Amino acid sequence: MDWRLTSRPLSIAAAARALEGPGLGGVVVFAGRVRPDREAGGIVVALDYESDRATAERRLAEIAATARRRFGAERVVLWHRVGTVASGDVSVIAGAACGHRDRAFAAARYLIEELKRSVAIWKRAQVRPGRRPRRPPARRAGRSAG
Repeated sequence: MDWRLTSRPLSIAAAARALEGPGLGGVVVFAGRVRPDREAGGIVVALDYESDRATAERRLAEIAATARRRFGAERVVLWHRVGTVASGDVSVIAGAACGHRDRAFAAARYLIEELKRSVAIWKRAQVRPGRRPRRPPARRAGRSAG
Protein backbone atom coordinates (compact mmCIF):
# COMPACT_ATOMS: atom_id res chain seq x y z
CA MET A 1 0.00 0.00 0.00
CA ASP A 2 1.28 3.41 -0.93
CA TRP A 3 -0.59 6.46 0.37
CA ARG A 4 0.77 9.95 0.85
CA LEU A 5 0.24 13.68 1.07
CA THR A 6 2.94 15.58 -0.75
CA SER A 7 3.78 19.04 -2.01
CA ARG A 8 5.70 17.50 -4.94
CA PRO A 9 4.19 16.93 -8.39
CA LEU A 10 2.42 13.61 -8.87
CA SER A 11 3.39 11.24 -11.68
CA ILE A 12 0.84 8.99 -13.35
CA ALA A 13 3.71 6.87 -14.71
CA ALA A 14 5.16 6.45 -11.19
CA ALA A 15 1.73 5.38 -9.92
CA ALA A 16 1.44 2.79 -12.71
CA ARG A 17 4.91 1.45 -11.83
CA ALA A 18 3.94 1.21 -8.15
CA LEU A 19 0.97 -0.96 -9.17
CA GLU A 20 3.01 -3.47 -11.19
CA GLY A 21 3.28 -7.04 -10.01
CA PRO A 22 3.04 -10.64 -11.18
CA GLY A 23 -0.47 -11.98 -11.64
CA LEU A 24 -2.12 -8.57 -11.47
CA GLY A 25 -4.31 -8.64 -14.56
CA GLY A 26 -6.34 -5.54 -13.71
CA VAL A 27 -4.60 -2.22 -13.09
CA VAL A 28 -6.60 1.00 -12.88
CA VAL A 29 -5.14 4.45 -12.28
CA PHE A 30 -7.35 7.51 -11.80
CA ALA A 31 -5.73 10.94 -11.95
CA GLY A 32 -7.58 14.12 -11.08
CA ARG A 33 -6.35 17.42 -12.54
CA VAL A 34 -7.12 20.98 -11.50
CA ARG A 35 -9.61 22.37 -14.02
CA PRO A 36 -9.67 25.98 -15.24
CA ASP A 37 -13.32 26.33 -14.19
CA ARG A 38 -15.13 29.63 -14.40
CA GLU A 39 -16.04 30.97 -10.99
CA ALA A 40 -17.40 34.27 -9.78
CA GLY A 41 -14.76 36.80 -10.70
CA GLY A 42 -12.82 34.77 -13.24
CA ILE A 43 -11.04 31.55 -14.10
CA VAL A 44 -9.41 29.11 -11.67
CA VAL A 45 -5.64 29.24 -12.25
CA ALA A 46 -4.68 27.10 -9.24
CA LEU A 47 -6.03 25.42 -6.15
CA ASP A 48 -4.46 25.74 -2.72
CA TYR A 49 -4.84 22.47 -0.79
CA GLU A 50 -4.35 22.17 2.94
CA SER A 51 -5.02 19.36 5.37
CA ASP A 52 -5.02 18.26 8.95
CA ARG A 53 -2.01 16.10 8.09
CA ALA A 54 -2.22 13.57 10.96
CA THR A 55 -5.95 13.01 10.52
CA ALA A 56 -5.71 12.90 6.72
CA GLU A 57 -2.82 10.42 6.68
CA ARG A 58 -4.56 8.15 9.16
CA ARG A 59 -7.71 8.17 7.01
CA LEU A 60 -5.74 7.53 3.78
CA ALA A 61 -4.18 4.45 5.42
CA GLU A 62 -7.62 3.20 6.49
CA ILE A 63 -9.08 3.69 3.01
CA ALA A 64 -6.16 1.85 1.39
CA ALA A 65 -6.46 -1.05 3.86
CA THR A 66 -10.20 -1.31 3.23
CA ALA A 67 -9.63 -1.44 -0.55
CA ARG A 68 -7.25 -4.35 -0.03
CA ARG A 69 -9.73 -6.24 2.17
CA ARG A 70 -12.95 -5.45 0.32
CA PHE A 71 -11.77 -5.71 -3.28
CA GLY A 72 -8.69 -7.91 -3.02
CA ALA A 73 -6.42 -5.12 -4.24
CA GLU A 74 -2.88 -6.41 -3.97
CA ARG A 75 -1.38 -2.99 -4.72
CA VAL A 76 -2.86 0.41 -3.93
CA VAL A 77 -1.76 3.99 -4.52
CA LEU A 78 -3.60 6.90 -2.93
CA TRP A 79 -1.72 10.18 -3.36
CA HIS A 80 -2.88 13.75 -2.87
CA ARG A 81 -1.07 17.05 -3.34
CA VAL A 82 -1.01 19.75 -0.70
CA GLY A 83 0.00 23.35 -1.27
CA THR A 84 -0.58 25.19 -4.54
CA VAL A 85 -1.45 23.12 -7.62
CA ALA A 86 -1.72 24.92 -10.96
CA SER A 87 -4.57 24.45 -13.41
CA GLY A 88 -3.82 21.40 -15.56
CA ASP A 89 -1.60 19.72 -12.96
CA VAL A 90 -2.47 16.43 -11.26
CA SER A 91 -3.77 16.94 -7.72
CA VAL A 92 -4.78 13.37 -6.83
CA ILE A 93 -4.05 9.81 -7.96
CA ALA A 94 -5.96 6.73 -6.85
CA GLY A 95 -5.06 3.35 -8.26
CA ALA A 96 -5.50 -0.34 -7.62
CA ALA A 97 -4.09 -3.57 -8.97
CA CYS A 98 -6.05 -6.79 -8.66
CA GLY A 99 -6.15 -10.18 -10.30
CA HIS A 100 -9.07 -9.11 -12.50
CA ARG A 101 -10.27 -5.83 -14.01
CA ASP A 102 -13.72 -5.68 -12.40
CA ARG A 103 -12.24 -5.67 -8.91
CA ALA A 104 -9.52 -3.17 -9.94
CA PHE A 105 -12.14 -0.74 -11.29
CA ALA A 106 -14.27 -1.15 -8.16
CA ALA A 107 -11.28 -0.65 -5.86
CA ALA A 108 -10.06 2.45 -7.71
CA ARG A 109 -13.55 3.98 -7.62
CA TYR A 110 -13.83 3.24 -3.91
CA LEU A 111 -10.43 4.83 -3.27
CA ILE A 112 -11.18 8.14 -4.97
CA GLU A 113 -14.79 8.42 -3.79
CA GLU A 114 -13.90 7.66 -0.18
CA LEU A 115 -10.93 10.06 -0.28
CA LYS A 116 -13.14 12.88 -1.58
CA ARG A 117 -15.87 12.05 0.96
CA SER A 118 -13.90 11.57 4.14
CA VAL A 119 -10.30 12.82 4.11
CA ALA A 120 -9.50 16.11 5.87
CA ILE A 121 -8.22 17.99 2.81
CA TRP A 122 -9.57 21.43 1.89
CA LYS A 123 -9.10 23.55 -1.19
CA ARG A 124 -9.32 27.23 -2.03
CA ALA A 125 -9.34 28.48 -5.60
CA GLN A 126 -6.96 31.10 -6.93
CA VAL A 127 -8.96 33.01 -9.54
CA ARG A 128 -7.72 35.29 -12.31
CA PRO A 129 -10.20 37.74 -13.85
CA GLY A 130 -11.15 36.89 -17.42
CA ARG A 131 -12.59 34.15 -19.54
CA ARG A 132 -11.46 30.61 -20.07
CA PRO A 133 -9.83 30.16 -23.50
CA ARG A 134 -12.23 28.76 -26.08
CA ARG A 135 -11.45 25.50 -27.83
CA PRO A 136 -11.33 25.53 -31.61
CA PRO A 137 -14.39 23.86 -33.14
CA ALA A 138 -14.02 20.12 -33.62
CA ARG A 139 -13.62 18.85 -37.17
CA ARG A 140 -16.22 16.45 -38.43
CA ALA A 141 -14.98 13.04 -39.41
CA GLY A 142 -15.11 12.19 -43.10
CA ARG A 143 -14.99 15.75 -44.42
CA SER A 144 -12.06 16.92 -46.43
CA ALA A 145 -10.48 20.35 -46.21
CA GLY A 146 -10.98 21.11 -49.84
